[in-house]
Amino acid sequence: MPVVEVKNLDGKKVGTIELADDVFAAKVNQNLLHEAVRHYLAGQRAGTHKTKDKSEVSGSGRKLWRQKGTGRARIGSVRSPLWRHGGTVHGPVPRDYSYALPKKMVLGALRSALSIKLADSKMTVVEGWALESHKTKAFRAALNKIDKETRTILLVENGNNVNLERASRNLEGVSLVAPTALKPYDLMRHDHLMLSRQAALKLSRALSATKGDGAVAEEPTSQSQTPVSEPAAKAAAPKEKTAKPASRASAAKKPAGKKEKPKAKPKAKKD
Repeated sequence: MPVVEVKNLDGKKVGTIELADDVFAAKVNQNLLHEAVRHYLAGQRAGTHKTKDKSEVSGSGRKLWRQKGTGRARIGSVRSPLWRHGGTVHGPVPRDYSYALPKKMVLGALRSALSIKLADSKMTVVEGWALESHKTKAFRAALNKIDKETRTILLVENGNNVNLERASRNLEGVSLVAPTALKPYDLMRHDHLMLSRQAALKLSRALSATKGDGAVAEEPTSQSQTPVSEPAAKAAAPKEKTAKPASRASAAKKPAGKKEKPKAKPKAKKD
């Protein structure tokens, strides 16, 4: 398991944390990253583009002159696409550019992006974002103590932190997201990743494919080999169902040795 240092807001090491191998040290798949970024950008498109066709532009539908005999070209309407101020042929219409992407592909791309950040030493685990105030200046000073050279930073915090949200929203290049809303595009877009200890543990548990390997099944307890008395054994044994004797009336109706003849089918009536 990869071991990562944990720092405080002063930039000093306060401990270490172990993360899952299949989340932060997974094999990087460039194709999954490309598909995840393409899927995210397609979903962000507004799709509100629109042009007017021949039936939507202003103008009369009257035929300007007769079809033959004038020596001029045939024309049916001033709204023709061949004329100025006419309609547009095959223009864009409002549409939805988003499409479905399998969940396993999105999770695989997220593991690849996290592994890249850790391999390139562009990930920092912070003990906690316990800010005393919501002032941007104090928060900017804390970020400089952790990392001075990074321009764009992605902050990941688990839970509602009002001071962190207010202090970071006015800083250029700094974004704050929750672990449940983390996207591969966000990781690829920012230079450095800073996440709290709780957020790192939550991502390590949620994205790990080996969640149930550590569970140990409980074995049933062995029964004691104490002798059991005969009355107790008879009481514990299941009771066998005894066949009830047939009644005298039923025995008289069905004498032994005689078989019942099947009833004859009624003959069809002739017309």
